[in-house]
Amino acid sequence: MTQQLPHIPSTEEPELTGVRNFRDVGGLPTVDGRRVRYGRLFRSGHLAHATGEDAAFLGSLGLHTIFDFRNAADQRLEGPDVALPGVRNVNIPLSDPADGAEFWRMVRDGDLDQLREILADGKGAARMSHAYRAIIQDRTAEHSRVLHALAEDSVPALMHCAAGKDRAGLSIAVTLLALGVEREAIEEDYLKSNDPHRRYKVRRSDTTASGMSPEVLELLSPLFDARIEYLATAFATIEETWGTTDRYLSEGLKLAPETRERLRERLLDEG
Repeated sequence: MTQQLPHIPSTEEPELTGVRNFRDVGGLPTVDGRRVRYGRLFRSGHLAHATGEDAAFLGSLGLHTIFDFRNAADQRLEGPDVALPGVRNVNIPLSDPADGAEFWRMVRDGDLDQLREILADGKGAARMSHAYRAIIQDRTAEHSRVLHALAEDSVPALMHCAAGKDRAGLSIAVTLLALGVEREAIEEDYLKSNDPHRRYKVRRSDTTASGMSPEVLELLSPLFDARIEYLATAFATIEETWGTTDRYLSEGLKLAPETRERLRERLLDEG
């Protein structure tokens, strides 16, 4: 029996077989010269297909809590997360940017004309931007719950949704805003979800050349891309609705100054 070695924070990313888009957000700089601590906050796609080796690695991270932002439809499609001994799993469903069983049926099964009808002429990208706006406006209670949990006892934590780019991406971005991370660094981390080895695999019932043609993939790309315009919509929504990030955090997410400071103590380096 081999001894399980403890996780040593590193900038080198593991090669996980059944979990996509995994990364440690440690190292990101704050506006006041500190950095997010390695080994404290992770993000990924769902864990339903984690291999035994993947689970062993995830188990070595010392995780306290896994936040799963998938909804019931996601979980029926992919399955539940692999259980990790001693780790608390918290399901906080957030709206899927491509919400709706009928919409996803069209994505998986629709022919070219049907896909053009629902996605062409900017409709796919507009749907995504609208969803980002809605999550910021309508899911303040959920994001408040996550941040209060992180400030209290839920670190180290892993946040994920299905692909790990939209719902998890926004929740990570909100957490980083609360920590005072530089906006440019938040954007850079968000865009890493476009790396080829991280991307969520497009699933189509028609896997022939016509069913996966360049035009079909181009129509679907707004749903599977992490686009800076989507994150910009979220940031603009914060400013339009609350005026400033500080007011969003204090009034929208009900974060008291002492809670933000406790959050920073848990997730940032010593400075």
